[in-house]
Amino acid sequence: MEKILFTGENGEKVEFFVIEEAKLNGTNYLLVTESEDDDEAMAYIMKQVAKNSDKDLTYEFVEDEKEIEAVAGLLEELLDGEVDLVPEEDE
Repeated sequence: MEKILFTGENGEKVEFFVIEEAKLNGTNYLLVTESEDDDEAMAYIMKQVAKNSDKDLTYEFVEDEKEIEAVAGLLEELLDGEVDLVPEEDE
C-alpha cells in the first residue's frame, strides 16, 4: 500500500495508507486507513478539493451521507468485494 503524509488544519502531520483511488463525477477520492496491517482498522473516504501544485493536493474527509454512499459503492466495486464499507452507526 502506498503511504501518504497529510498535514492537518493545525499543521499536525498524519500518515495514511491508500487502499484505493476512484473518480466520480470528475472528483478524485481516496479510501485511506491509518494501519496497513490491521483488518479491523477504520477506513476513511477523502476527496480532492484543490490542486495547489504538481505535488501538493488538498483533500478533506467526506462527511455527506449521500456522497459517502455513492463513493463507497464505487470503491466496493473496484475492490471486488474485498472490503465491506459500512458506515459507523451512531451509538
